[in-house]
Amino acid sequence: MEDDIEAMTRFEVPNINDLPEDMQERIEEESERAGFTPNVFLAMAYRPRQAQAFFDYHDALLEETALEREEIEMLIVTVSGVNDCLYCIVAHGALCRIYADDPYLAEQLTANHRTANINDAHRAMLDFAVKLTEEPERIEDADLQRLRDHGFSQEAIWDIGNVVSFYNLSNRMAHLADMRPNPEFYDLGRSQ
Repeated sequence: MEDDIEAMTRFEVPNINDLPEDMQERIEEESERAGFTPNVFLAMAYRPRQAQAFFDYHDALLEETALEREEIEMLIVTVSGVNDCLYCIVAHGALCRIYADDPYLAEQLTANHRTANINDAHRAMLDFAVKLTEEPERIEDADLQRLRDHGFSQEAIWDIGNVVSFYNLSNRMAHLADMRPNPEFYDLGRSQ
């Protein structure tokens, strides 16, 4: 696929060779893992120290969690759909398709999680995610109790809130920078 898509359009994309060594290594590792360089790494590297903190937080969300990876990606694409974040819809849509082993789920969640082919527990999780995104000041004890009633532990509820909050930040940075999704993401996870 095309490699000439700019990572972002509103800020200058840094030259990888000008970045600190640890950021260069991180970008190289991610490029090897994916088979291409995800544009989020190039875009966020505009401010290398901030990028490192961003990626460390991202990694912690994946490493210290009571959620399944499929659930994390479901949260991300749902929140990104609410926020109209093209980069995250496309990039995490690919990951959602892969981890859920479902070529249709990401688009269903992005368009309207309430009509997606998911179980009641996941619907409650995503209802909570949307409320935390759109009306965070209206979160109340009953919202957390609904998650508990669907089998989510206190740790899982914290992790849901943390993923939702982080990706609201990520979506806003993607909008600010006009971050562009790599063409490769569009095809990932489409065939079973």
